[in-house]
Amino acid sequence: MSNQHTFVICAYGESLYLEECIQSLKQQTRSSELILYTSTPNDLIEGLCQRYGIPLKTKPGGGIGKDWNNALSFVETPYATIAHQDDVYLPDFLEKTLSAFEKHPDSLITYTDYAELQDDKVRPENLNLKIKTGLLRFLALAPSSRFWRNRSLAFGNAICCPAVSYNLRALQGFSFSETLKTSLDWYGWYTISSTYSGRFSYIPDKLMYHRIHEESETTATIKDNTRTKEDLFMYEQFWPKWVAKLLIPHYEKSQASNH
Repeated sequence: MSNQHTFVICAYGESLYLEECIQSLKQQTRSSELILYTSTPNDLIEGLCQRYGIPLKTKPGGGIGKDWNNALSFVETPYATIAHQDDVYLPDFLEKTLSAFEKHPDSLITYTDYAELQDDKVRPENLNLKIKTGLLRFLALAPSSRFWRNRSLAFGNAICCPAVSYNLRALQGFSFSETLKTSLDWYGWYTISSTYSGRFSYIPDKLMYHRIHEESETTATIKDNTRTKEDLFMYEQFWPKWVAKLLIPHYEKSQASNH
């Protein structure tokens, strides 16, 4: 698996946490290509890339989906992880991810369990995270079944997007929605599950920390109600509209954990 994987850091603006993310990727127990993509080059990003010897890639942006698609366009290896600039990856994230691809070469994506980081501390596991872990285990009962995957995704998005790694050879032609702002990852898993034949490989270890903070894009889309609108759209992909409207108030409660 040497030179088979790329971490592509997706950076935007001036993140206080970007250097910590870079350091966590540099400390992985398996080797990987490492590049940084941004649509907003600035002195902070350029300085960190120079300090850590990371190739800097840039294209015009236009939203999260376009930035994720742009980031993946620079990857030349079969496997890739889009590393979010605010998050932290534990040292064996890559080792266990590559082991999953080695064990199941038909994997379309691999994804790990995760914990949340707030104020530089790992948050105690709350009810929302326990439910998500339960959904991840439920999905993993039949990871090669399109029907089972979509039934699992119909109850909500338990897969944490920065914990996902992609088999780009198996996902030729795939791209993230460039119109959705917050549920594009959920729609991405639905698109992959419905379109491609292969496996969703779950790694049941908490191998990365997803940072919760007030400046995150997720927090912004909750405040302006974008997330609720897009989550309702996603439920309507799986359920009749009247069922989706019954489900969305319960799913909205999970947004409270982002504060």
